[in-house]
Amino acid sequence: MRWNNLFDDLESQLEHELGAEDSDLQAEEERLRIGRMSIRDRLWALHEHSAGARYLVRLDVGGSLIRIAPSGLGKDWLSGSVVGEAEHRIQVIVPLRSIRGIILDRDQTSNSVAVPSRAGHTGLSVRLGMAFVLRDLCRRRCELDLVLVGATVHGTIDRVGRDHVDIAVHEAGTPRRSSAVAQYRIVPIDQVLLVRW
Repeated sequence: MRWNNLFDDLESQLEHELGAEDSDLQAEEERLRIGRMSIRDRLWALHEHSAGARYLVRLDVGGSLIRIAPSGLGKDWLSGSVVGEAEHRIQVIVPLRSIRGIILDRDQTSNSVAVPSRAGHTGLSVRLGMAFVLRDLCRRRCELDLVLVGATVHGTIDRVGRDHVDIAVHEAGTPRRSSAVAQYRIVPIDQVLLVRW
């Protein structure tokens, strides 16, 4: 009888150690998975697992905070609506490189590290960079603000190159006409911190 107890005790110790080893292995795999995640991956998981989520984004524009209701995520940009007291809806495109921080609640933080579907990594949006989005705004002839390092430029985008945009600078609320254009600027895309319209 003592031998049976001894073998039962050894068996339970072995099962416990194997279970602990499995849980340590799973924890290490999870740490490695999270360690490979980019900010885009975190935003995609948040977008996928927190439908309708709003969160604060701290930008490289004097450390300003904007609350965004996200609507899209591309290769190197986030789009959405600014949530605030404004009567009309302000749309923004935020290059991921200009984000200095994202403020989330506890549930959003957990959702941002959840395993996203592969659709976020294989869809068309993965390949659409900032220049593509700016070309779309150019085609639509949108009047917009380009928030740059140290300045904000208001106008209409005339052309988009691989790494720059041509913008016709004019007064807000004035249609883009040759007579209304104060100047033309070539702006490197990597100087754009925020696009607002």
